[in-house]
Amino acid sequence: MKTLYMKQKVLSLNEKFSIKDQEENIIYSVKGSFLKIPKSFTMYDSNEEEIGTVTKELFKLLPKFSVKVVGASPILIEKKLSFFKANYHIDSENIQIQGDWLDKNYAIERNGIEIARINQKWLAMNSTYEISILEENYEHLIILLVAAIDFVKAEERAAASSSSV
Repeated sequence: MKTLYMKQKVLSLNEKFSIKDQEENIIYSVKGSFLKIPKSFTMYDSNEEEIGTVTKELFKLLPKFSVKVVGASPILIEKKLSFFKANYHIDSENIQIQGDWLDKNYAIERNGIEIARINQKWLAMNSTYEISILEENYEHLIILLVAAIDFVKAEERAAASSSSV
């Protein structure tokens, strides 16, 4: 098992963030598209090799995001119409999210087998995701999914704060 850490609200004005291991070594770096449309970000490994992207699709009534790991088929995360609570669907043949991913405590499963567990932790005055990777073969996909989920939640927080003004 491998544990990595990613700070919440990853897409800030500087459009860059990193994912670290337990010893604070940078394992992945992420660079956002500052003024580019559609909004996207790309993740790189420690050798600056691209491992994948997350892109917000344009012209959709409800938010929809594409998660693409290099060499694999894209996974779509799409908000569904709901009156009481945000409801999202992950369009993938074998990836499911179990638990309350909007409350930051959930598991990622592939074919019904848990491959990662994500929990929110408070470290050094920051809210941080603790990502426990149980199947290291899916590490890139797991990291991109967690970043995409945080991106979805950041968009919702921004929309909620602008509608309350």
